[in-house]
Amino acid sequence: MGDIGIRDDRAAGRLEAVADGEVVGRIEYFVLDAPERALVPVHTIVEPAHEGRGIAGSLARELYGTAAREDSAVVPLCPYVAKWAERHPDQAPAAGPEPARAAKEWLAAHPERF
Repeated sequence: MGDIGIRDDRAAGRLEAVADGEVVGRIEYFVLDAPERALVPVHTIVEPAHEGRGIAGSLARELYGTAAREDSAVVPLCPYVAKWAERHPDQAPAAGPEPARAAKEWLAAHPERF
């Protein structure tokens, strides 16, 4: 397997891990604009043939890096990203309670998205 690249398909709400032209993993997310800007990961998926190679962790790291560059919070509604953040507090600053509440409300209002 070749190198893994990561690309952000913001319009589709996917941060994708790509190897040899094939998407081998992704984090599905949405952007919350209020009460403050936040990236909200909902699902992390790695294709079975590519599991165990650190792809999900690389995606989570990149998501937090993107948020930092954009001066955005991350509200991890995805269980994997939430656990990753707990293990990497230096790379994953916690969002406040208001963005977390707003993210949960948005997701409840848009269940068809995920």
